[in-house]
Amino acid sequence: MPLQPLTLDKKALAEIAAEYGLGKLASGSGPLPGWGQKRYKLAIAKGHYELQVRSLEDEFDLRRELDLLQFLEKHGFPGPVAMADRRGRQLLEREGRYLVLYRTGPGKSLDPAAMSLVQINSLGRLIGELHMLGRSYKKAIENRFGFERTFETYAAARRKMPSYFKKTVRTLDEEVEYLGNYLETKLPKGIIHGGLHPASVIFKGDDISCLLDFDSACRGKYVFDLATAVNAVCFREDGYSLDRFEALMAGYESLRTLSLAEWDSFPNELRFAALRFAVLRLYEFFEAEKDETDRVNEDFRQYLERLRVLRREKDGGMEGLLMAMATGYDYRKYQRVKSGELESSRD
Repeated sequence: MPLQPLTLDKKALAEIAAEYGLGKLASGSGPLPGWGQKRYKLAIAKGHYELQVRSLEDEFDLRRELDLLQFLEKHGFPGPVAMADRRGRQLLEREGRYLVLYRTGPGKSLDPAAMSLVQINSLGRLIGELHMLGRSYKKAIENRFGFERTFETYAAARRKMPSYFKKTVRTLDEEVEYLGNYLETKLPKGIIHGGLHPASVIFKGDDISCLLDFDSACRGKYVFDLATAVNAVCFREDGYSLDRFEALMAGYESLRTLSLAEWDSFPNELRFAALRFAVLRLYEFFEAEKDETDRVNEDFRQYLERLRVLRREKDGGMEGLLMAMATGYDYRKYQRVKSGELESSRD
């Protein structure tokens, strides 16, 4: 028998805050819009907190996530910090579910359209910091969202799609077949965020105070993380912005330079990132609680729109993006050579 939704009213949230020794809840505490009964904001005078409701079946992945977050906190990375209650527990069990309380950062998440190039550059640099720092994290984290898992998720969702989704089914079927043949697997890998979304990034001015949502973090391709970020913040209205793409990549490459193979694979990684999130949101739509369906459906339509642009089914700024990717490696190599020649001429 399926579990009934766990509803946490203001009284229950106040009791949970007391268990963690946080003090009195301020106004503004309550469920986060679009998340049904899965995420809650706890407004406290001296801090910023988010309470998540997780399945008991997720315990292994959840403990792995908490271990990674502890590593990142130890090394000064601005991620969420899992809090322990007065008895030292990070996981509280309630009615067949786990409650996890995270301390986040000051500021707010922004709509991508409101992000400046400076803020997008900061995001690129932060992704680079995560990738570089993750090299010293030696524990294995299986990639739960690779192509095979995405294919399985799509197959499950496809069986539930109504007949009037015929055009969408054709697009997704063709994309699954294409990527199954052309997606590159032998690329640099390490710890990646795996699910970057505008709501995951908390800005305070031009700086990022916290990168949230590490539930998809795993050992995966660095370029996939970048492709996910491009789809999240570089798509405006009905097309990709070259200025935004260049700002993001400049921030990232200030710490880590992409290889030629990564630049070559970038267009397909963009397509896979769009496919993965479209498929995941499609699956979640059929599984979602009523309060979540609007958010999930909106996400699905946005990523399907990106996929259609990436497939060249409609215009959307792909020419400039593809040229930047095609020349990215050679251009940076050329710049380094010219810079070296200039330094030599000064000696």
